[in-house]
Amino acid sequence: QVQFVESGGGLVQSGGSLRLSCTASGSIFSFLVMGWYRQAPGKQRDLVAQIRGDGNLYYADSVKGRFTISRDAAKNTVNLQMNDLKPEDTAVYYCNKVPRGPWGQGTQVTVSS
Repeated sequence: QVQFVESGGGLVQSGGSLRLSCTASGSIFSFLVMGWYRQAPGKQRDLVAQIRGDGNLYYADSVKGRFTISRDAAKNTVNLQMNDLKPEDTAVYYCNKVPRGPWGQGTQVTVSS
């Protein structure tokens, strides 16, 4: 069964940047659609960004213009570049395929004001 591993989170000040990476057991490119999700304390897990095999991208309104999702074939990763971070971006970030598989541990992103 596929396993996703997220990394790159941390503590950053408002306005700062982080780059998250997601890798999987096996080729991550075997999954046509990959997404990044986030879950803040006490809230549901929401889709933040998605990338399809045809290059089509989706971003939640709250992150448009600040976050960029991409694939790196050489490193077998799906990445999320997060710029101009805000305190409301604080959450645990997860990656997953569509249709969704098991969730990984996620990576914590904390943005201080």
